[in-house]
Amino acid sequence: MIERVRGLLRMAEDPAVTDAESQAFTAKAAELMTRHAIAEAEARAERGEAAESVTRLDFPVSGVGGHGKARVKALAAIASAYGCQSAVRGNTSANTERTLIIVGTVTALDSLRVLLPSITMQMEASARYSAREHVANLRALRNYDRSALATERSRFYRSFVRAYGYAVAERIREFRARLREDSGQAAGGGGSESAPARRGTDLVLRDDVDRVQDEFQRRFPQLRPTRPERTHHRAGYRAGYLRGRRAELGMETAVGQGRTASLPDGD
Repeated sequence: MIERVRGLLRMAEDPAVTDAESQAFTAKAAELMTRHAIAEAEARAERGEAAESVTRLDFPVSGVGGHGKARVKALAAIASAYGCQSAVRGNTSANTERTLIIVGTVTALDSLRVLLPSITMQMEASARYSAREHVANLRALRNYDRSALATERSRFYRSFVRAYGYAVAERIREFRARLREDSGQAAGGGGSESAPARRGTDLVLRDDVDRVQDEFQRRFPQLRPTRPERTHHRAGYRAGYLRGRRAELGMETAVGQGRTASLPDGD
């Protein structure tokens, strides 16, 4: 299954495919991993085995261009949609790398480990293209000097990246909400052999979210809240959101936004 997913993501990252094709490949990869993870969890429950463990993934996030904080917000939103909780270390305004620390189930982290690099690559490519197009349109107006154009590009880029991540996360939550809804309908169907397994979908998702939250609290009992992003560019945010929504992502869960907080550099 992992090899199938990686094959789909390789096709998604191919410069020769269209944007719509790239989004479709990523969506299929995410859906495969989601359904596989839930099926495995239900199988463990049926065998009377303990739920899978909750652990931690340290994911490096680039600070190039001074856009590191926006990237963290985007990727943390996606991790949250997978039922994970996030903290970040070294989240300064510098162009340096920072670490997004994600706490989640083994399967959720396996999915994120495969998907986040590909989603990041697609997000950055879309942001670069859209920001370049935005600046070109402004340059044609001849009302902006070089410094003003650079500022516009930066503000547009950050807002685009943040909104792209939120939109992708939204699609993930919608898909997992549909899984829970299907589970409830199957449970009320009466007499169906698939009802016990489908009923387990909702239980698996809710149980995982609760266990992840408890483990996150245990690992990081005291966190400094992240400062709200001060940069907001309406056109950049709208463009990023629309591009992220265009990804027909059939992913995971209907959990609420998880917390993203800053860790002391010494953690």
